Amino acid sequence: MSESNAYAEAGVNIEAADKAIELMKVWVDKARRPEMIGGLGGFAGLFDASALTRYERPLLATSTDGVGTKVAIAQAMDVHDTIGFDLVGMVVDDLVVCGAEPLFMTDYIATGRVVPERIAAIVKGIAEACLEAGCALIGGETAEHPGLLAPDEYDVAGATTGVVEADRLLGPGRVRPGDVVLAMEASGLHSNGYSLVRHVLLGAPADGGAGWALDRDVPELGRTLGEELLTPTRIYAKACLDLADSVEVHAMSHVTGGGLAANLERVMPEELVAVLDRATWTPQPIFDLVRRVGDVSQPDLEATLNCGVGMVAMLPAAEVDRAVGVLAGHGVRAWAAGHVSSSDTDGGRVLLTGQHPGW
Repeated sequence: MSESNAYAEAGVNIEAADKAIELMKVWVDKARRPEMIGGLGGFAGLFDASALTRYERPLLATSTDGVGTKVAIAQAMDVHDTIGFDLVGMVVDDLVVCGAEPLFMTDYIATGRVVPERIAAIVKGIAEACLEAGCALIGGETAEHPGLLAPDEYDVAGATTGVVEADRLLGPGRVRPGDVVLAMEASGLHSNGYSLVRHVLLGAPADGGAGWALDRDVPELGRTLGEELLTPTRIYAKACLDLADSVEVHAMSHVTGGGLAANLERVMPEELVAVLDRATWTPQPIFDLVRRVGDVSQPDLEATLNCGVGMVAMLPAAEVDRAVGVLAGHGVRAWAAGHVSSSDTDGGRVLLTGQHPGW
């Protein structure tokens, strides 16, 4: 065995990796900021931090995440240029809740076999999502793991860094009694709870699933099941930063794994309670479909899925109308879903009351 092909015979194709880099360069170049130095090929991404000198006390924020089992849907449908929106949405919108502007992001793609066109499609989605979020795709890594992953399997992860002025940091300390809980509409399931969704809708009947196929036309959804499940995560970064700049915002919460109540509780002061009325919104049909087809109880559904709310802000009641207008300008529908009050018994909790119309 020659030294040049030993690695290839072990299952790692360096030439395919090089081709993937060439194919993705055009997309990475689109996801740049002026502070980004250099391009692909270095050992580390470089970002000119002198831009931070305009801050009096800059706080750096960082977040890392993946997409979870939603990648199984992308692989089954052989559609790979949308999963990047899920990855970017998961990390940049975790930063935004504290008021931080996402500056740059790095990604990591692990696969059983490098197919250059597939890797380039994944990076295309990541780069386009970074552009939508306003951050630079400053670097990344593609790793070929034969034997650990099947040839057509892959997983993605990413990390992002942002900055916020210390005296503009959002969080529980700013929340006050009388604040309104402003809900922002999700684009769909986003990227959480797919293990439950896949079990309910795609799982074999013998295992308690419906056994549906991804190409099944579902009248309630107005499209195929696969198209619905692959709907990209909404990226709220620019909308929420504009919101924080335009109105008085006290705290925000990104609704991911664990559902609406659990994530909102992460930014609730111990002495206050938030009460949300389900009657103020109707979740998209996919949520009711999972509930009915899987006979999933509402508490289980709400503890797993976002149920139509992808982001939440808490702000003074006088700011609600202006806030709704700001978000509408970014194509994000928002509404007053509840309020914050003092509590001696339910402090720190989020209570869901009422029922969604039609449920």
